[in-house]
Amino acid sequence: MSKNHTNTTKHIVLVGTGGAGKSSLGAVLAQYLGFNFIDSDEVIIDREQCSVADIFVQKGEPYFRDLERQAFKSLIADEFPHIIGSGGGAFMNDETRELIKDNAVSIFLRADIEVLLQRIGSGEGRPLYDGKDTRAVLEEMIEERYPIYAEADLTVDTYDEPLEKTLVRVTESLYTHLKPQ
Repeated sequence: MSKNHTNTTKHIVLVGTGGAGKSSLGAVLAQYLGFNFIDSDEVIIDREQCSVADIFVQKGEPYFRDLERQAFKSLIADEFPHIIGSGGGAFMNDETRELIKDNAVSIFLRADIEVLLQRIGSGEGRPLYDGKDTRAVLEEMIEERYPIYAEADLTVDTYDEPLEKTLVRVTESLYTHLKPQ
């Protein structure tokens, strides 16, 4: 394992809707902090040898959510801390959320609807948007999910800006949170 600038032994889990920046920021944050980055959806894809969209179509969302819980149990059990990019629905599950709260520092990457729409476009390839009005789906998700995401340890706003600016806000927030009292 490489350097760890935060002096934490906990995993750092990024939560938010699709398009919030969990994967792109997660990779940069991991490199900056000297952690490994793991995308929980990629873990599922590797295990199932199937895309997330195909899992939703072939086996349904409840099956996928069960895979997500299993993936988080194994990721959290790893003794070396990681930056983990969660799927948008992972933190919505009570069991997964408690697992994250007990074993990780969670960061809600909050973005307004215009930023999310710009980032995800039509939502193509994202199962929850297939054949639906992307804006309407996002509005519903924001209303339903943001209050739950707000239970994360930290909330950092993301904007239409260079990733490095978001990285600065995330690391400053993380250092403040981890600083000994």
